[in-house]
Amino acid sequence: MRVEPYAAPEPGGRARRHQRVDGAARLRCGPAGIADLYQRAPCRLLFPDVEPGEPLQAVSITTTGGLTGGDRIRVELAVAAGAAATLTTQAAERLYRVLPGDADIRIETQVTVGAGGWAEWLAQEAILFDGTRARRSFEADVAPDARLLAVESLVFGRTAMGETLRSGRIHDSWRIRRGGRLVWVDALRLDGDIAAQMAAPFGFGGACSCATIVYVGADAATHLDAVRALLDGGGATSFDGLLIVRMLSDDAAALRRAVMRVVAGLRMLAGGYAEAMPNVWHC
Repeated sequence: MRVEPYAAPEPGGRARRHQRVDGAARLRCGPAGIADLYQRAPCRLLFPDVEPGEPLQAVSITTTGGLTGGDRIRVELAVAAGAAATLTTQAAERLYRVLPGDADIRIETQVTVGAGGWAEWLAQEAILFDGTRARRSFEADVAPDARLLAVESLVFGRTAMGETLRSGRIHDSWRIRRGGRLVWVDALRLDGDIAAQMAAPFGFGGACSCATIVYVGADAATHLDAVRALLDGGGATSFDGLLIVRMLSDDAAALRRAVMRVVAGLRMLAGGYAEAMPNVWHC
């Protein structure tokens, strides 16, 4: 789909047209490794070497350095029966101010995991700039005996730089199917005076960052106590083959460290992999 650019008037009445992006990356993995790969700028996938015993790892890169109004990217990961793969991101994604008249930023992630497969979507945080408008969605279809570990985080302004998110719009949604059955739907929507909604005690209570970690697997409930022991703030629950962790913090760096601790622990407990995050998380 072609996204029409916003035409901002220049002095003298001439229109200045802004370049917009419509990127995509699709990766299909089988037991022997990469089975199919497609990518369209500004989306790129890189494949670093991993330690023995670790899943195939792909690193998603957005070459524009950030996204703004009218930009759209879609990332798809398909893990075949008996295969394993990790898809992570190179760095925090920056979602910049959207100009009046521009469409919202759109980010779509879709993961499919076949029978007996293991998939990880380990996205580093998205940083929301004041005035941004973004719609982000994560959808997964997991076979009954497959497993998925996924994390998404939001940072509401770069507080270390003295920046705050005062207004804008963010719609962040999850849809997960297990064995073809919809087992979890979730959405966060903030619109208009976001600063007031963030400050409300029944909202974010002044927190400037949040994260959701989801593990899908038949053994999800058996890891609940261990995950709660790893938490320093936040909460965890398990039901219907899902383990869900929610985290809030008034310190984005502290939230990142907490996310890394929980995710690394879960991938060891549930997958038998190293209790560590991909190297790009430490750059």
